[in-house]
Amino acid sequence: MTRALPEPTYRRFVAGLGALSLRPFDLAEDVTTLHSWVTQPYARYWGLLTASVADVHAEYLRIASTAHHRAFLGEHDGRPAFLMERYDPAYDAVGRTYDVAPGDVGMHVLVGPPTGPTGPIPGFTGAVFETIMDCLFSDPLVDRVVVEPDVRNEKIQALNERMGFRKHSIVTLPDKQAWLSFCTRDQYADAHRMHEAG
Repeated sequence: MTRALPEPTYRRFVAGLGALSLRPFDLAEDVTTLHSWVTQPYARYWGLLTASVADVHAEYLRIASTAHHRAFLGEHDGRPAFLMERYDPAYDAVGRTYDVAPGDVGMHVLVGPPTGPTGPIPGFTGAVFETIMDCLFSDPLVDRVVVEPDVRNEKIQALNERMGFRKHSIVTLPDKQAWLSFCTRDQYADAHRMHEAG
């Protein structure tokens, strides 16, 4: 008998793509899947290219033991497809690089390798990012999303900009030089409207 996984905490249906959902990361069930993602070359900015399964388990056990950092596994039609981390910047190194405001929430995202029968699914990463932003802003206590991508990671910076993030400054964090960027509810709503308008 298999153990039941946590129920989704957020679900969204995307026309032409299917259901995208988020549920709490399950240490027993999800570590092997996540390890197979973070050790791929495209995930180099995640910083775990040479990690063992035990290393990944230890990192997500550490996250699970805090009250200010949570990991969620994203699923596409019930299959693992992406990871989202939500954290309180006041308890993170990034919080020492700017004045943290009430309502700030930090976010990390990693999309798994393409699983479509012909490779990458057009529009998938954008749909994942919108699902994450919609999920975060569904919390009435969240006013602004904070991200800190590696300055060399131009792909995620372009996606951040498309979702409404605005670059603030380059900051030095323990493991990288990062573009501190912010997105308010209004900025995200404006970007979403522009995207829908074409």
